[in-house]
Amino acid sequence: MLHLRVIVPADRTEDVVRLVEGTVGCTHLAVLPGAARNPAGDLVMFDVAREVGDGLIAELRARGLDEDGAIAVENVDLLLSKRADEAEREAPGEAADAVLWEQLTDATNEESTLSVTYIAFLSLATMIAACGVVLDNAILIVGAMAVGPEFGPLAGFCTALVRRAPRLAWRSLAALLAGFAAAMVFTVLFSLLMDAAGLFSMEQLGGERPNTGFIYAPDWFSFVVAVLAGVAGTLSLTSSKSGALVGVAISVTTVPAAANAAVALSYGEFGQTRGSTEQLLLNLLGIIVAGTLTLLVQKALWAGRRRRPAHPPRR
Repeated sequence: MLHLRVIVPADRTEDVVRLVEGTVGCTHLAVLPGAARNPAGDLVMFDVAREVGDGLIAELRARGLDEDGAIAVENVDLLLSKRADEAEREAPGEAADAVLWEQLTDATNEESTLSVTYIAFLSLATMIAACGVVLDNAILIVGAMAVGPEFGPLAGFCTALVRRAPRLAWRSLAALLAGFAAAMVFTVLFSLLMDAAGLFSMEQLGGERPNTGFIYAPDWFSFVVAVLAGVAGTLSLTSSKSGALVGVAISVTTVPAAANAAVALSYGEFGQTRGSTEQLLLNLLGIIVAGTLTLLVQKALWAGRRRRPAHPPRR
């Protein structure tokens, strides 16, 4: 269930109340006249099944409440109510399949910010992966994949393509390109420092690496895995099952590929640099293609829900 808290200008409160009462899946409606001070208006609160949340939010925005009032949406982790159970049963579809486009856009917009923290996490992940490729240590590679924050701007770019949001697209693309560029520069410097300390060597990088050699040898399996991970990651965002993102993070070799390219570049090993860069670009492309197609399919499946006639209020 979702909990909505809406500030409504007093002259539109009755219209909003009729909308909520006439929408299947809504319950626990409460109206506090004159409770809002900034902006001034009435406070309308209610719970709604996730399946119909996106359409209802769109109706509220169509009434200009995002400009003249406010619309706050919260996920309800626990709700003990017979009326809530009835509302969820009446709502069409399954909650896990519902997409809240406004929430998705807001979340990916935040995750696509080129901030110091984002660059720090991506650089640290790439440095951890650098240790993994030199030592041929799969555990370090997996750890680096889990730390990397690059799926945020990837999801943001996919969302921007589907919603035709050029500002979000450029913001996400800038975070990806600038983030990986900065991370690779820091990793080159890190590799040189580790070499000076005697902890990295060319012999380690060029020797037999059965656990990590695949990072600079891209093939069609790399693209297939990236596509599958892109679908899984997008579904985890749209269905609020964010725990699956950890699994997605360790399924693709974006961060390790960037790390291997950086270490190889520090030693002038341009063959591995080229192969790792190809691996990186192949994985990024696979995730973007899969994520965009997944969102388009979800959008098509739920397109007709907003056009469904409102149900009469429950007695």
